[in-house]
Amino acid sequence: MDQTLEWKAGGRSLAVERLRDFVAASVEAAAASEAPFYHLVLDRVFPDDVYAAILANMPAAADYRPMHGRSRANDLPDGTHTRVKIDLFPEYIRHFKPEKRAVWDVVGRALCSLAVRDAFMRRLAPALARRFGPGYAKVSMFPIPVLTRDIPGYLITPHTDTRWKGITVQLYLPRDRSTAHIGTIFHDKRPDGSLVKTKQMAFAPNSGYAFAVGDDTWHSADPVGAEVDTRDSILLTYFVDAGLLRYLRNRGKRLGNFILSESRNRLR
Repeated sequence: MDQTLEWKAGGRSLAVERLRDFVAASVEAAAASEAPFYHLVLDRVFPDDVYAAILANMPAAADYRPMHGRSRANDLPDGTHTRVKIDLFPEYIRHFKPEKRAVWDVVGRALCSLAVRDAFMRRLAPALARRFGPGYAKVSMFPIPVLTRDIPGYLITPHTDTRWKGITVQLYLPRDRSTAHIGTIFHDKRPDGSLVKTKQMAFAPNSGYAFAVGDDTWHSADPVGAEVDTRDSILLTYFVDAGLLRYLRNRGKRLGNFILSESRNRLR
Protein backbone atom coordinates (compact mmCIF):
# COMPACT_ATOMS: atom_id res chain seq x y z
CA MET A 1 0.00 0.00 0.00
CA ASP A 2 1.22 3.49 -0.75
CA GLN A 3 2.70 5.27 2.26
CA THR A 4 0.04 7.98 1.88
CA LEU A 5 -2.48 5.55 3.34
CA GLU A 6 -0.36 3.97 6.05
CA TRP A 7 -1.60 4.65 9.57
CA LYS A 8 0.85 2.71 11.68
CA ALA A 9 2.44 4.62 14.53
CA GLY A 10 0.10 7.54 14.16
CA GLY A 11 0.54 7.84 10.40
CA ARG A 12 -3.21 7.54 9.82
CA SER A 13 -3.85 11.04 11.14
CA LEU A 14 -1.34 12.49 8.69
CA ALA A 15 -2.84 10.47 5.82
CA VAL A 16 -6.33 11.75 6.69
CA GLU A 17 -5.09 15.34 6.83
CA ARG A 18 -3.35 15.07 3.47
CA LEU A 19 -6.36 13.50 1.80
CA ARG A 20 -8.73 15.97 3.49
CA ASP A 21 -6.76 18.90 2.13
CA PHE A 22 -6.57 17.43 -1.37
CA VAL A 23 -10.32 16.73 -1.55
CA ALA A 24 -11.15 20.18 -0.19
CA ALA A 25 -8.88 21.76 -2.81
CA SER A 26 -10.59 19.72 -5.53
CA VAL A 27 -13.97 21.02 -4.37
CA GLU A 28 -12.68 24.59 -4.38
CA ALA A 29 -11.38 24.12 -7.94
CA ALA A 30 -14.54 22.45 -9.27
CA ALA A 31 -16.39 24.02 -12.19
CA ALA A 32 -19.80 25.46 -11.29
CA SER A 33 -22.86 25.45 -13.51
CA GLU A 34 -26.28 27.08 -13.20
CA ALA A 35 -28.18 24.79 -15.58
CA PRO A 36 -30.53 23.13 -14.99
CA PHE A 37 -29.83 23.96 -11.33
CA TYR A 38 -26.74 25.13 -9.49
CA HIS A 39 -24.18 22.31 -9.19
CA LEU A 40 -20.48 21.53 -9.17
CA VAL A 41 -18.68 19.22 -11.57
CA LEU A 42 -15.83 17.54 -9.71
CA ASP A 43 -12.62 16.31 -11.32
CA ARG A 44 -9.63 14.45 -9.84
CA VAL A 45 -11.31 14.29 -6.45
CA PHE A 46 -8.60 12.02 -5.00
CA PRO A 47 -4.84 11.96 -5.59
CA ASP A 48 -3.91 9.43 -8.28
CA ASP A 49 -2.26 7.03 -5.82
CA VAL A 50 -5.24 7.14 -3.48
CA TYR A 51 -7.65 6.50 -6.35
CA ALA A 52 -5.54 3.51 -7.41
CA ALA A 53 -5.62 2.21 -3.83
CA ILE A 54 -9.42 2.61 -3.73
CA LEU A 55 -9.81 0.52 -6.90
CA ALA A 56 -7.35 -2.09 -5.65
CA ASN A 57 -9.15 -2.47 -2.33
CA MET A 58 -12.82 -2.58 -3.28
CA PRO A 59 -14.78 -4.67 -0.75
CA ALA A 60 -16.00 -8.17 -1.57
CA ALA A 61 -19.63 -8.58 -2.62
CA ALA A 62 -20.45 -10.15 0.75
CA ASP A 63 -19.33 -7.00 2.58
CA TYR A 64 -22.21 -4.95 1.18
CA ARG A 65 -25.75 -4.80 2.50
CA PRO A 66 -28.98 -3.84 0.72
CA MET A 67 -29.68 -0.16 0.26
CA HIS A 68 -33.34 0.50 0.89
CA GLY A 69 -35.48 3.51 0.09
CA ARG A 70 -36.24 4.13 -3.58
CA SER A 71 -33.80 1.41 -4.71
CA ARG A 72 -35.80 -1.37 -3.05
CA ALA A 73 -38.36 -1.24 -5.87
CA ASN A 74 -35.61 -2.28 -8.29
CA ASP A 75 -34.85 -5.65 -6.69
CA LEU A 76 -34.71 -8.39 -9.32
CA PRO A 77 -37.41 -11.12 -9.42
CA ASP A 78 -35.06 -13.55 -7.65
CA GLY A 79 -34.60 -11.08 -4.79
CA THR A 80 -31.18 -9.82 -5.86
CA HIS A 81 -30.63 -6.24 -4.72
CA THR A 82 -29.57 -3.97 -7.56
CA ARG A 83 -28.07 -1.40 -5.19
CA VAL A 84 -26.01 -2.30 -2.13
CA LYS A 85 -23.91 -0.19 0.19
CA ILE A 86 -21.31 0.10 2.93
CA ASP A 87 -21.30 3.08 5.26
CA LEU A 88 -17.75 4.42 5.44
CA PHE A 89 -17.68 4.91 9.20
CA PRO A 90 -15.04 3.15 11.33
CA GLU A 91 -17.61 0.95 13.06
CA TYR A 92 -18.92 -0.40 9.73
CA ILE A 93 -15.60 -1.28 8.11
CA ARG A 94 -13.96 -2.80 11.17
CA HIS A 95 -14.51 -6.32 9.82
CA PHE A 96 -12.51 -5.62 6.66
CA LYS A 97 -9.09 -7.15 6.21
CA PRO A 98 -6.41 -4.77 7.56
CA GLU A 99 -5.19 -3.53 4.18
CA LYS A 100 -8.70 -2.71 2.99
CA ARG A 101 -9.72 -1.24 6.31
CA ALA A 102 -6.72 1.11 6.23
CA VAL A 103 -7.72 2.53 2.85
CA TRP A 104 -11.42 2.96 3.53
CA ASP A 105 -10.89 4.29 7.05
CA VAL A 106 -8.72 7.12 5.72
CA VAL A 107 -11.15 7.85 2.88
CA GLY A 108 -14.17 7.88 5.18
CA ARG A 109 -12.54 10.10 7.78
CA ALA A 110 -11.31 12.58 5.18
CA LEU A 111 -14.75 12.85 3.57
CA CYS A 112 -16.35 13.49 6.98
CA SER A 113 -13.91 16.28 7.82
CA LEU A 114 -14.98 19.84 8.53
CA ALA A 115 -12.61 21.13 5.84
CA VAL A 116 -14.37 19.16 3.11
CA ARG A 117 -17.80 20.13 4.41
CA ASP A 118 -16.85 23.80 4.56
CA ALA A 119 -15.49 23.67 1.01
CA PHE A 120 -18.79 22.30 -0.28
CA MET A 121 -20.74 24.91 1.65
CA ARG A 122 -18.60 27.73 0.26
CA ARG A 123 -18.87 26.53 -3.33
CA LEU A 124 -22.59 25.80 -3.09
CA ALA A 125 -23.34 29.09 -1.32
CA PRO A 126 -25.73 30.49 -3.98
CA ALA A 127 -28.04 27.48 -3.77
CA LEU A 128 -27.73 27.09 -0.01
CA ALA A 129 -28.62 30.75 0.47
CA ARG A 130 -31.73 30.31 -1.65
CA ARG A 131 -32.92 27.50 0.59
CA PHE A 132 -31.71 28.54 4.04
CA GLY A 133 -31.38 32.29 3.72
CA PRO A 134 -28.40 34.54 4.47
CA GLY A 135 -27.49 32.50 7.54
CA TYR A 136 -26.93 29.32 5.52
CA ALA A 137 -23.30 29.05 6.68
CA LYS A 138 -24.48 28.49 10.26
CA VAL A 139 -26.74 25.56 9.33
CA SER A 140 -25.21 22.37 10.74
CA MET A 141 -24.67 19.49 8.34
CA PHE A 142 -24.11 15.83 9.29
CA PRO A 143 -22.00 13.91 6.72
CA ILE A 144 -22.72 10.29 5.84
CA PRO A 145 -20.32 8.74 3.29
CA VAL A 146 -21.63 5.56 1.68
CA LEU A 147 -19.85 3.30 -0.80
CA THR A 148 -22.53 2.08 -3.22
CA ARG A 149 -22.59 -0.60 -5.89
CA ASP A 150 -25.23 -0.83 -8.62
CA ILE A 151 -25.68 -3.80 -10.95
CA PRO A 152 -27.70 -4.29 -14.15
CA GLY A 153 -31.35 -3.57 -13.48
CA TYR A 154 -30.80 -0.63 -11.16
CA LEU A 155 -32.46 2.67 -12.02
CA ILE A 156 -33.85 5.63 -10.22
CA THR A 157 -36.64 7.83 -11.52
CA PRO A 158 -36.49 11.65 -11.45
CA HIS A 159 -36.63 13.03 -7.92
CA THR A 160 -35.34 15.97 -5.88
CA ASP A 161 -34.11 14.20 -2.70
CA THR A 162 -35.75 14.44 0.69
CA ARG A 163 -35.61 17.75 2.53
CA TRP A 164 -33.80 16.00 5.37
CA LYS A 165 -30.76 16.36 3.10
CA GLY A 166 -28.83 19.58 2.64
CA ILE A 167 -26.13 18.60 0.12
CA THR A 168 -25.84 15.62 -2.22
CA VAL A 169 -22.45 14.54 -3.55
CA GLN A 170 -21.67 11.55 -5.74
CA LEU A 171 -18.10 10.50 -6.50
CA TYR A 172 -17.68 8.08 -9.39
CA LEU A 173 -15.28 5.13 -9.10
CA PRO A 174 -14.97 3.40 -12.50
CA ARG A 175 -11.70 1.92 -13.71
CA ASP A 176 -11.96 3.60 -17.11
CA ARG A 177 -14.33 5.58 -19.33
CA SER A 178 -15.92 2.57 -21.03
CA THR A 179 -19.23 3.18 -19.24
CA ALA A 180 -19.24 6.97 -19.29
CA HIS A 181 -22.86 6.89 -20.52
CA ILE A 182 -24.30 5.71 -17.18
CA GLY A 183 -23.77 8.92 -15.22
CA THR A 184 -26.48 10.79 -13.36
CA ILE A 185 -28.99 12.77 -15.41
CA PHE A 186 -30.14 16.27 -14.47
CA HIS A 187 -33.60 17.49 -15.45
CA ASP A 188 -35.26 20.85 -15.99
CA LYS A 189 -38.86 21.20 -14.87
CA ARG A 190 -40.95 23.13 -17.35
CA PRO A 191 -43.92 25.40 -16.42
CA ASP A 192 -46.34 22.66 -17.47
CA GLY A 193 -44.78 20.28 -14.94
CA SER A 194 -42.95 18.12 -17.46
CA LEU A 195 -39.33 17.12 -16.89
CA VAL A 196 -36.75 17.40 -19.65
CA LYS A 197 -33.30 15.81 -19.59
CA THR A 198 -30.87 18.68 -19.97
CA LYS A 199 -27.51 17.37 -18.75
CA GLN A 200 -25.82 14.08 -17.97
CA MET A 201 -22.71 13.57 -15.91
CA ALA A 202 -20.00 11.41 -17.48
CA PHE A 203 -19.34 8.31 -15.39
CA ALA A 204 -15.60 8.94 -15.57
CA PRO A 205 -12.80 7.88 -13.24
CA ASN A 206 -12.19 10.04 -10.18
CA SER A 207 -14.96 12.50 -10.98
CA GLY A 208 -18.35 13.46 -9.61
CA TYR A 209 -20.83 16.20 -8.87
CA ALA A 210 -22.42 18.05 -5.96
CA PHE A 211 -25.50 20.18 -5.42
CA ALA A 212 -27.47 21.73 -2.58
CA VAL A 213 -30.81 19.95 -2.32
CA GLY A 214 -33.70 22.13 -3.43
CA ASP A 215 -37.11 22.04 -5.05
CA ASP A 216 -35.53 22.23 -8.50
CA THR A 217 -32.77 19.59 -8.18
CA TRP A 218 -34.44 16.92 -10.32
CA HIS A 219 -32.11 14.06 -11.17
CA SER A 220 -32.29 10.41 -12.16
CA ALA A 221 -30.34 7.42 -13.44
CA ASP A 222 -31.24 5.36 -16.49
CA PRO A 223 -31.38 1.57 -16.10
CA VAL A 224 -27.95 0.02 -15.70
CA GLY A 225 -27.53 -2.23 -18.71
CA ALA A 226 -26.03 -5.68 -19.19
CA GLU A 227 -22.83 -4.12 -20.55
CA VAL A 228 -22.02 -2.92 -17.02
CA ASP A 229 -20.38 -5.14 -14.44
CA THR A 230 -20.76 -2.84 -11.44
CA ARG A 231 -21.44 0.87 -11.10
CA ASP A 232 -19.39 1.88 -8.07
CA SER A 233 -19.53 5.29 -6.42
CA ILE A 234 -19.43 7.09 -3.10
CA LEU A 235 -22.54 8.97 -2.04
CA LEU A 236 -21.56 11.68 0.40
CA THR A 237 -24.77 13.10 1.82
CA TYR A 238 -24.91 16.03 4.21
CA PHE A 239 -28.06 15.79 6.29
CA VAL A 240 -29.44 18.97 7.83
CA ASP A 241 -28.43 18.76 11.49
CA ALA A 242 -30.31 21.78 12.87
CA GLY A 243 -32.77 21.25 15.71
CA LEU A 244 -33.18 18.45 18.22
CA LEU A 245 -35.29 16.22 15.96
CA ARG A 246 -32.78 16.22 13.12
CA TYR A 247 -29.85 15.87 15.54
CA LEU A 248 -31.33 12.76 17.15
CA ARG A 249 -32.53 11.33 13.84
CA ASN A 250 -29.13 11.55 12.18
CA ARG A 251 -27.30 9.85 15.02
CA GLY A 252 -30.11 7.37 15.59
CA LYS A 253 -29.86 6.25 11.97
CA ARG A 254 -26.12 5.76 12.29
CA LEU A 255 -26.60 3.68 15.45
CA GLY A 256 -29.46 1.67 14.00
CA ASN A 257 -27.54 0.87 10.84
CA PHE A 258 -24.54 -0.17 12.92
CA ILE A 259 -26.67 -2.64 14.88
CA LEU A 260 -28.03 -4.09 11.63
CA SER A 261 -24.51 -4.31 10.22
CA GLU A 262 -23.18 -6.11 13.28
CA SER A 263 -26.08 -8.56 13.25
CA ARG A 264 -25.43 -9.31 9.61
CA ASN A 265 -21.72 -9.90 10.21
CA ARG A 266 -22.46 -12.30 13.05
CA LEU A 267 -24.67 -14.37 10.76
CA ARG A 268 -22.09 -14.62 7.97
